[in-house]
Amino acid sequence: MGALHIRQVRKSYAAADILKGIDIDVAEGEFLILVGPSGCGKSTLLAMIAGLDTPTSGSIHIGDRDVTWLPSKDRDIAMVFQSYALYPNMSVAQNIAFALEMRKVPKPQRDAAVQRVAQMLQIGHLLDRKPGALSGGQRQRVAMGRALARDPKLFLFDEPLSNLDAKLRVEMRAEIKLLHQRTKTTTVYVTHDQVEAMTLGDRIAVMKDGLVQQFGTPDDIYTRPATRFVAEFIGSPAMNMVDAGRSAGDGLAAHGHELPLNAAQRQAIAASPRSAVVYGLRPEDLSFADQGLGGTLAMLEPTGPETYVTVDTAVGKLTVRVPGQVHRRIGDTVHLAWSPERAHLFDTGDGRRMA
Repeated sequence: MGALHIRQVRKSYAAADILKGIDIDVAEGEFLILVGPSGCGKSTLLAMIAGLDTPTSGSIHIGDRDVTWLPSKDRDIAMVFQSYALYPNMSVAQNIAFALEMRKVPKPQRDAAVQRVAQMLQIGHLLDRKPGALSGGQRQRVAMGRALARDPKLFLFDEPLSNLDAKLRVEMRAEIKLLHQRTKTTTVYVTHDQVEAMTLGDRIAVMKDGLVQQFGTPDDIYTRPATRFVAEFIGSPAMNMVDAGRSAGDGLAAHGHELPLNAAQRQAIAASPRSAVVYGLRPEDLSFADQGLGGTLAMLEPTGPETYVTVDTAVGKLTVRVPGQVHRRIGDTVHLAWSPERAHLFDTGDGRRMA
């Protein structure tokens, strides 16, 4: 069984706490994404799952086995590194078969595994080449092939697409997703790229400062972010944040402008001991209207299928995502409207979601 269970894993170096109690369950065949900014602890956690590092406390189980203190070779895992880590003096076929050779797998079985993986990754024509004669994308396929040849219980990816250009990243991202759909192998994938996280993962663990801020499906994390950090980190462009204060009747106002609320939001404000609230809006939930919050169009960022519009308003600069092209000019006066059901409220203290 390839399920993964992480229980209260902590890691400290002298006085520095890198991981502060991580609890994660990954079902067999699931694709888990560990995402967060640099220094959040995601690669440290992956290294512990791989057996390249040990926790200060806590436990890690793969299936029914406690592997917390087992060496990497006994965990039945395969890892794909950011740097590919290919042997430059070996051919593609030899690189793919190397781990099997170290395990004393008979040559006919090794050759069959190499052919199977090469066909899956469409690198059969490269088997006789050395890594130095390959492009970045081809080297990444070989690194993935070496992992696939093992047929492990657990695949581990450590930012495997970071060294590729933008077009190749999109192509390889699709290939990794297709590979997972074919193999159904439990996978843990580390990235700092929220687009990779949203498109690849069955579930996502968003990390910050050694803690999991939120653990859930991509849809849960995008539509109901548990904290202000998650709301701003996941989504591009980032969620608009407005600092607001209480107004009459459990309402909210920012710089004299009343912000629309539904009944549940008003109840949350009434129950909060704080006088200030952070009011969040996704750029796609704002739209141009004949009346509403007024402002001046400050910037246009056309991307082709949509345009990002920055509007300078009384409550601050707001970004609006508009389908297609925008036939307006910098300096035009515009009005913005939105549904209160699409707004998010966050506590000004701990940043937790309020409603």
